[in-house]
Amino acid sequence: MTSLPIILVVDDEKQSQEALRRVLADEFQVLTASTAQEAEGLLEQEMVHAILCDQRMPGIQGVDFLKAVRDRWPDPVRMIISGYSEAEDIIAGVNEAGIYRYITKPWEPDELVHTLHGALKLYALQRENAQASLDLKVPPAALERSIAKKTGTLKRQHHFDSIIHASDSPLTEVIEMARKVSSFDISVLITGESGTGKELLARAIHYNSPRGNKPFVVENCGALPDQLLESELFGCKKGAFTGAYEDRIGLFEQASGGTIFLDEIGETSPAFQVKLLRVLQEGEIRPLGARLTRKVDVRVIAATNRNLEEEVREKHFRRDLFYRLAAFPIHLLPLRERPMDVPLLAERLLGDTARGFGRPNLRFAPDAVAQLQTYDWPGNVRELQNEIQRMVALADGPALGPDLLSPRLKSRICPAGRALADHGAPLTLKDQVEALEARLLAESLSRHRWNITRVAEETGLSRVGLRAKLRRYGLERED
Repeated sequence: MTSLPIILVVDDEKQSQEALRRVLADEFQVLTASTAQEAEGLLEQEMVHAILCDQRMPGIQGVDFLKAVRDRWPDPVRMIISGYSEAEDIIAGVNEAGIYRYITKPWEPDELVHTLHGALKLYALQRENAQASLDLKVPPAALERSIAKKTGTLKRQHHFDSIIHASDSPLTEVIEMARKVSSFDISVLITGESGTGKELLARAIHYNSPRGNKPFVVENCGALPDQLLESELFGCKKGAFTGAYEDRIGLFEQASGGTIFLDEIGETSPAFQVKLLRVLQEGEIRPLGARLTRKVDVRVIAATNRNLEEEVREKHFRRDLFYRLAAFPIHLLPLRERPMDVPLLAERLLGDTARGFGRPNLRFAPDAVAQLQTYDWPGNVRELQNEIQRMVALADGPALGPDLLSPRLKSRICPAGRALADHGAPLTLKDQVEALEARLLAESLSRHRWNITRVAEETGLSRVGLRAKLRRYGLERED
């Protein structure tokens, strides 16, 4: 196991190898190779960060070797170290092999170590900038400025105040909890139905944390089989498994110093859960096909739409992994339990959609917003966004009326909600309570297949009282 960056020294002289090892060993993990073939073998096995290669070796020039390396392993920073300094070699190295530095012999130990730290800083910057390979024509200072600018923009976009909610929404308390935990370096588990904004909250936690200037990377754990998910998260060497056509830097290493968001964590298999648990316990990863493990410093935020405590009881999810992930659990309520947020969300989504569709002057008719507020939104914010996009696409004039609502939505808005919306005025608190009561009764009736006795027991009403409310809200069964 190593927590040090890996440097590969390629030199046919053993004496030169040992001299470089003595100078670099305190701050780097040093691998050595005497030939290009040996070096390629090590590159196939390990995730190398930088290469120091002699220019004149038997059978091949250093520049030619690094040119081949660039094609097969583009990630390591490539450097030539030589006692010769022909201009043609330097130009070829920079243009064809993507050489970061041309170091001449005799080299100064302190200067060499400083140069390597600069190379590794460039390596880290490229990982943060999510580029597939090193573009050595971009100076590190320019990359730093570019990343700082992007990070500043992301921080403004993902501040807690940018999460839309009403002042009396239950989401207010959730956001305040998230705001407090963002300052502390502990794992967070966000639960809630699909479309409730779990990733949005995770981004706000990251960008308002001490790690906010470092990477935030996302992986949907339910979208990939185990082997591919393992290679995505932990990395892999070329040829480690069928389909591994190139070296891959894992997301845990890309996120080092920052945050990784593991979405749909409840969909992972027990076999993968064991591997993830080890990473969280030891703070280290081992890419598939590699021999050495690597230390990573990552904050984990996980999310799921499953009840993980129930999954633990049914032995579908590891108890020890659950407690590793759920150091600070946060639950996001579905949109149907916070109807006061619907008007604000609808207005924001309409503004974004209208601008995107080139129709910035659109607005809602009051009765349309009222009807949106009485729908139960099983797809949560995503479904609301889809509905608004549909309305914008169908609108002939500047006002979006209830006639533009989709048939699915019209059929599921409860009769009480329609009657209240038809007033054409903003809903009073009494109206909202009655609409919520009607919706809850409709859901209970559907859940119990119109068994009045069970619905009465669940709602705490007498059968007579229940039937009176059903008549009042137009929920009586027509058959």
